[in-house]
Amino acid sequence: MPQSFCQIYAHVIFSTKARQRWLDDAIRARVHAYLATIARDCGCPHVHAGGPDDHVHMLVDLGKKVDPVTLIGKVKQESSKFVKTLGADHGGFYWQNGYGAFSVGPTRVMEVESYIDGQVEHHRRQSFQEEFRAFLERYGIQYDERYVWD
Repeated sequence: MPQSFCQIYAHVIFSTKARQRWLDDAIRARVHAYLATIARDCGCPHVHAGGPDDHVHMLVDLGKKVDPVTLIGKVKQESSKFVKTLGADHGGFYWQNGYGAFSVGPTRVMEVESYIDGQVEHHRRQSFQEEFRAFLERYGIQYDERYVWD
């Protein structure tokens, strides 16, 4: 076969350090757009980013040459630098160390994008910790609660 074809979607979730509410209305859209731009620059042909003020959800098509660990590390590192440029009051911004990355079939892309778009409303009813635990359980990922949060 002379060409390579790949379509692997991942729903990536990560929080601000200690779930501090850094991503307020004044900067949230800019940060989400920046996250998407970094991911596209890394080779992801499709990116959808969103979330409330203390964490981020990204749906990414990993493309042919992108590995999740490198992508997420680059996205978090570069966006952290960006957030710190948004004013003196953002100088202490950090993302948490870890993340979750969950597979998504191509038939569920629109559903996941809608879920991401509804995050602010969703988190009026459910905390980030409850949501993340539900993802871990839905995907059958074993975890030790002592090492999930930072």
